[in-house]
Amino acid sequence: MPYQGRMKNFYLTTAIDYANGSPHLGHAYEKVLSDVIVRHMRMKGRKCHFLTGLDEHGQKVQQSAKTAGINPLDFCDTQAAKFEELCKILDISNDDYIRTSQPRHVKVVQSILQDLFDRGEIYKAEYKGFYSARQEQFLQEKDKIDGKWPEIFGEVTQITESNYFFKLSAYQPWLIDYIRSHEYFIFPRFRAKQVIEFLKEPLNDLCISRPKERLSWGIELPFDTDYVTYVWFDALVNYISAVGYGTDTFADYWPADFHVIGKDILVPPHSVYWPIMLHAIGLELPKSLLVHGWWLSSGEKMSKSLGNIVNPLDLVNKFGADPFRYFLMREMNVGQDSDFSFDLFLSRYNSDLANDLGNLLSRLMNMVHRYCSGKIPAATCEEDFEKSLKDQAAETSSSALELFDGMQFHLGLDKIFSFVRSVNRYAEQRAPWKLAKSSDTKDSEILNSTLANMAEALRLAAVLFTPVMPSVSERILSLLGAEKAELYSGLTEFGSTLENRPIGEKVILFPRPE
Repeated sequence: MPYQGRMKNFYLTTAIDYANGSPHLGHAYEKVLSDVIVRHMRMKGRKCHFLTGLDEHGQKVQQSAKTAGINPLDFCDTQAAKFEELCKILDISNDDYIRTSQPRHVKVVQSILQDLFDRGEIYKAEYKGFYSARQEQFLQEKDKIDGKWPEIFGEVTQITESNYFFKLSAYQPWLIDYIRSHEYFIFPRFRAKQVIEFLKEPLNDLCISRPKERLSWGIELPFDTDYVTYVWFDALVNYISAVGYGTDTFADYWPADFHVIGKDILVPPHSVYWPIMLHAIGLELPKSLLVHGWWLSSGEKMSKSLGNIVNPLDLVNKFGADPFRYFLMREMNVGQDSDFSFDLFLSRYNSDLANDLGNLLSRLMNMVHRYCSGKIPAATCEEDFEKSLKDQAAETSSSALELFDGMQFHLGLDKIFSFVRSVNRYAEQRAPWKLAKSSDTKDSEILNSTLANMAEALRLAAVLFTPVMPSVSERILSLLGAEKAELYSGLTEFGSTLENRPIGEKVILFPRPE
């Protein structure tokens, strides 16, 4: 997707996690996907700002805190620690972590509410209708399926109460035109059809308040202290409150390049509420909503009720963060759903990582120590095998980076590991263990060139998968004697950068699980 507009910080956000839940595979995937995008952009030389955080207000949080016998903020402190620990364990390189209870956020939400109220965009009216406590939203008859409320809404009750409403409906024609005329606003593009379909029905104005007598845990309306702000109106504002909305530095970040979100919160929060809110306060819309799919178990969505929830920390603790990150990015086609199973994870771990990559590094280090006194030799011989390897290296670099640019990380990784397998084939073709037994000078030259080319190919592969496996990549480069600065250099060049570098001692990069 082409970048348009002035050069500013590349700004990417995740959806902020809801404080009432616990970290699961979906949270982990969204953060890893976002981190891979940001690390890829940093490798390309862009200055980046990466935001994630916690959505803390609302009725469910208030109820959970009451059940636990603590105040809502203490409850959220505990939850925030869990999600921040997930980021740390997964090696997520976020630059900021926003919590919607923070004063910097509350101030911006209240200033936007006051501005919209002063301009007549918010009004008070009586509401009579259906309410879902689980989703904390008002419903209409059209939300029913076959005459029944979908399970996602939980218990639905009828209520009558006075509330404040934002004039959402007035912007419906503008939003439809915007989505149709901005090809990259929703990615993948087929998700835009879902939004347009939703917008075929007339929009109701958005209820943006809850009476304190029903909900006290929220941001107080600045123009009526008997009410707090609807959790979605509050939460969405984090994307601008975190980067200084209303200050001189805001233009260094906004508009965001990507809001990375799950498909379940595309309609209506991110594709209807948020664009209209931004338009109403005179801000540009984010460049793109990057909408990812769900992880399934045997074709079904993971849920507590089905007992098929995957705790990402179990896999990370057993296999490490990078193999887990690799599996998520290799298996999921961004925008589509994907099936998770431990057997599939183990197959990827053993085949791609342990067999292809781990064994390549191990055999290279072993041979360099045995045949070249522990230093990577010079490549002085270039025959058909070498030319073929170099051609594939150049093609792999350009193709993989192009695929990463297009969010096709699963295909980019497939391309890189196809190259890794070709390096193993190159080793089999040249058979350095046989060349080492020869006393012929030419064979000695071929032996040195083979090991040099294997090392350079491995360096190149390690650089390419840096966004996905940053720790493994850095370790491989260190074992090859490469400086840390070289992590981001030589992406498309197959050269002699490692000549005479001391190679590390043999290691098992991906231990076989018991």
